[in-house]
Amino acid sequence: MSSHQSDQDRIESRAHLLPEEAAVGSEDPEAQADAILAESDIREEDRNAAPDTVLEHRTSDETVTPAAEPPD
Repeated sequence: MSSHQSDQDRIESRAHLLPEEAAVGSEDPEAQADAILAESDIREEDRNAAPDTVLEHRTSDETVTPAAEPPD
């Protein structure tokens, strides 16, 4: 199967609107699917490509303010 055919299969598969998408409608489900899959591919290649995505790596000690006194 060619890469183009594989891409076309992905687009056709994704072009079936999800319930949330169907509720608001789509003028061109295939173009919408193509855009969604292209963005997904970019994010898959570069995990930092998603807008406003910030991954914080903290330990539990860094997330909780220690109490002044231990509990009784």
